[in-house]
Amino acid sequence: MTEKIETGSILTGKVTGIQPYGAFVALDENTQGLVHISEITHGYVKDINEHLKVGDEVQVKVLSVDEGAGKIGLSIRATEEAPVQQVTKAKKPRKRQAAAIIPEAEGQQGFNTLKDKLQEWIDQSQREDLIKK
Repeated sequence: MTEKIETGSILTGKVTGIQPYGAFVALDENTQGLVHISEITHGYVKDINEHLKVGDEVQVKVLSVDEGAGKIGLSIRATEEAPVQQVTKAKKPRKRQAAAIIPEAEGQQGFNTLKDKLQEWIDQSQREDLIKK
């Protein structure tokens, strides 16, 4: 690998090959790097062929250099300005109405713990007027 290639530098290269996962870019006669599909452009890329073709000259930013493995990670997206998000009419979060608080009436069932309800059930089971005959 050439000594001049450093992480963060912006270079011009030529697309030499396209795979489903990225595009290979020749930086000079001896050095080639990979632009991963996620680094092609801002936004989602389904098919690289819709954005690049072999022979295209592209500006790339060097993301990583692994001299031991002989790999250079590149990004085209990092050389482009991010698109401005279109400000649509901001949706205000909907406020939910609070549930009405209903005072507990006699005989009204509400949430009670099992311990509280157990004694009530025992009392009800012993009442003569509730026992089915």
